[in-house]
Formats: sequence, structure tokens, C-alpha cells
Amino acid sequence: MDILGSALLDFQEGNYSEDITTFSSLDEEDVLAIPYLFRDFEKMPLIEQKALAFCKGKVLDVGCGAGSHSIYLQKNGFNVMGLDQSEGAIQVCRARGIKRTVCTEFLNFFETGFDTILLLMNGIGISGKLEKLAEFLKHAKKRLSPNGQILLESSDIIYMFEKEEDGGYWIPGDVDYYGEVQFQMSYKNEKGPIFDWLYLDFETLAAYAEGENLHCEMIAKGDHYDYLARLSPKKY
Repeated sequence: MDILGSALLDFQEGNYSEDITTFSSLDEEDVLAIPYLFRDFEKMPLIEQKALAFCKGKVLDVGCGAGSHSIYLQKNGFNVMGLDQSEGAIQVCRARGIKRTVCTEFLNFFETGFDTILLLMNGIGISGKLEKLAEFLKHAKKRLSPNGQILLESSDIIYMFEKEEDGGYWIPGDVDYYGEVQFQMSYKNEKGPIFDWLYLDFETLAAYAEGENLHCEMIAKGDHYDYLARLSPKKY
């Protein structure tokens, strides 16, 4: 069930009537506003604008959604490919004029030679669980050109847990890593499957990057505990 794709197609075709409701294992219900996914550069958060400014060469926009980042890059002369596992999202990207698209899961994508891999809107979250992060980074590294880079956005969600008197945080005992969250989306009375999503603190990201011989640097911090990091293959 392609909840995201259905909502994006409705908006693209002028049938927008409601937003996506999201439910998470953090006991939170939220709304994903569909018009926001069609925003132009001027309406993007500064951290996204900075990421786009750091792009170079041949770009792979992973989890491209409605394609707003890809459209901006394409208009500015980049050779960009939008990748998303949502068929509806890719249909919207094509309708909006993105020339190169692919509908697949990232781990099933094997083209190489990208100078930039872009993972915005907590794009690293698609790795799902911390135990899968090393495999995800290894796969991404193989898609890069020798001087390529991975630009990714994530958030440290430790602030969402109860702080104890000693300054630490209370984390439920059944959680392997506090940034592992499960989500479900609902649209027009239809509920999609439950899926895993990963929020990463920067120190954990840096440690896993080191394990894959990737240099990790903080590029920018956002207003809501989010950050932009750049990963690049180490030179020997």
C-alpha cells in the first residue's frame, strides 16, 4: 500500500483534501502536510538549503519524495537522479519534469559513480535499525565516485525521553537504541504497513562511519536537534 504515493499523486493532480497522519512508537500522533513536500527552495529549512549548496557533480537523491530537492538541482544544471521506493512518488517526480528517476529500495540500487548521495529529511532513517546501519553505509560508499560524498540529515531525539536527576535519560529496557522508532501512516481512512525508522545522534553516526573508513564531519545544526553531516571515503 503506497500511502505516501497516493497522497502525492492527489496533490499533483489537484485533488488535495487532507494530509497524512503518522503514528509512532513514541506514542505520538502527527501530521505530514502534503503541500510542504512540494516546497520550493525559498521555503526549505536553512539546513536543506545548505545541503543543496554542498552538492557537487552527479547526484543521487535518495528518498526523493515529490522531488523538490531534485528539481532545484536539475534547474541549476546538476545531473541528478531521484530514487524512491514509492511508485506514486516517482510518478509525481516524472510529472514535475525530473529527467532521471528510479523506483526501488536503495539497497537494491547498484549504479555507481555518484559524486553526491543526498539523504535529506532524516534520509538516513531508511536504514531502519542501528544493526543495519553498517550495511547501509557500506552500500552507499560503493555507489560513490572516488571523491564522492554522502550528505545526510538526521536528529538526536534523546530530548524526547525523561531526564533523570543525575543528568541521564530514562530509556525503556526493551529498546536496543533510543533512536529506533516504528511508524505507520494513514491517509483517507487507509493505513499503511508499520515500518522501522532510525534517528541517529552524531557521535553514533561518526563511530559507524569510522567502521566503514568514512570521514564524518558536522556541516550544520538545525533548530530542532537536527544536523547535516558529510561522509566521504578516507584517503590513504
